Amino acid sequence: MKTILIIEDDPTLRMGMEHALTREGFFVLPAGDAGTARALLDRRPHLALLDLNLPDGNGFIFCGELISAGVPVIFLTVRDDERDITQGLDMGGDDYVTKPFKLTVLISRIRAVLRRYEDSGAPRRETLTCGGIALIQPERKVTVDGGEIPLTPGEYKLLLTLLQNKNKTLTRGRLLELLWDESGNFVNDNTLTVTVKRLREKLGRAGAALKTVRGIGYKAADGDED
Repeated sequence: MKTILIIEDDPTLRMGMEHALTREGFFVLPAGDAGTARALLDRRPHLALLDLNLPDGNGFIFCGELISAGVPVIFLTVRDDERDITQGLDMGGDDYVTKPFKLTVLISRIRAVLRRYEDSGAPRRETLTCGGIALIQPERKVTVDGGEIPLTPGEYKLLLTLLQNKNKTLTRGRLLELLWDESGNFVNDNTLTVTVKRLREKLGRAGAALKTVRGIGYKAADGDED
């Protein structure tokens, strides 16, 4: 049974999420503020649902504590500005869900994030390369021309997926399906756009290897191949 830590100061919403997740077979740790959530970290939750506006602190700041404790984070917030999404992903958040949302959508997002942290057991090439980028899978390490590039879990998963399919165009729908949701129907498409943008910026000149196939999606390719 997977344990989900809910950090939400709205008691009605928190209770609704708790009941829905419990029905789906999760064990839930509810918290109305960062202090209560901090005391629950020794219960080793598998994932945290984190509101940005907390009565005793900023969710972005508390996100750092959760990530340091090894807990994946899905942000829950009414703030849907691209800058907030970018900040949340840069802080290490795995997903960003805006309120109001459907509980079925949230549960789908939770399962998608949990799947990313489970080992599929499939054989893997240890190092993937493209245009100066090297992704060393056993260490979850990414380098450009030998220098390490820190990536959020979402950025890492996107890069891994593109490199595993090097020179193959992946549609936006397929990427959303692989990265965030089983069907791709419930995913905020803007999250993919923001993640690609931030990943390219972090990779610097090597980010040119991540190519936009206009009207279709993205692919990783060496050189100037279209």
